[in-house]
Amino acid sequence: MIFSPTLTRLRRPAALLTLVCSAQFAHAQDGDAINPDRPNVANSSQVVGHGRVQLEIGVNWDRQRDDDLHVRTLSTPTLLRIGLGDTTELRVETDGRSVEHSLDPATRVRTTSAGWNATSIGVKWHFADGEGAHPALGLIGTMALPSGSSALRVAGVLPQLVLAAEWDLPKGWSLAVTPGVGADVDDDGARYRYGILAASLGKKFTEHLQGFFEVAAPQIASASHGGSQVQVDAGVSWLLNKNCQVDAMVVRGLNRNTPDLGLAFGLSVRR
Repeated sequence: MIFSPTLTRLRRPAALLTLVCSAQFAHAQDGDAINPDRPNVANSSQVVGHGRVQLEIGVNWDRQRDDDLHVRTLSTPTLLRIGLGDTTELRVETDGRSVEHSLDPATRVRTTSAGWNATSIGVKWHFADGEGAHPALGLIGTMALPSGSSALRVAGVLPQLVLAAEWDLPKGWSLAVTPGVGADVDDDGARYRYGILAASLGKKFTEHLQGFFEVAAPQIASASHGGSQVQVDAGVSWLLNKNCQVDAMVVRGLNRNTPDLGLAFGLSVRR
């Protein structure tokens, strides 16, 4: 069969994705299916397993329209997870490259800025399996390092600690709750503490297709430090094989401190 050039171009990413996932699958066919932490705020309590390496990459787009400024941001979040043992993993994470397009609605002046985000390093510890009404529990501690482009570089080391709690519910449903605390620096250079809270309801529709709906506050802080961010999001994931998964998510901000619309697309592979 002969395809038009347009169809051929569209098939190339799909063929590359299939090739990548097939290569990963050839190295690790045993064990449970991959369980990424992306794309939502709530995290899984599970670790990747001793000796395993998992890469979770994505493209995030968000838009915020205020009366005095319209901003669109594109970023490339990346998480590398390395199994240190049966209950622990090393985590290296970054929002990658960010490109921000700004528009002043009054003057119609447009500006563009770009740079590399800071890198965080941390550890996840799975310390309790779920049973009955008792959730599976994991603890994730990370430190954002003074790295990245000068405009995006964090000041000093910024710690974050979150608890990942998961319940398996009847008929393919699940519930994940992630509270946490962290430290950041505001626009004036002042260091402050913030809270985190997310609750995600998941549903397994088939062996390959899963969906979720989440309410999250990725930052709970006073108005003097940027205020709280609150959002709802929903998404789906498709398991291509036990070691490869793709996902998509849409995000809606619920207050003026949160981007009013966001989209995320990602790929997770394990070996």
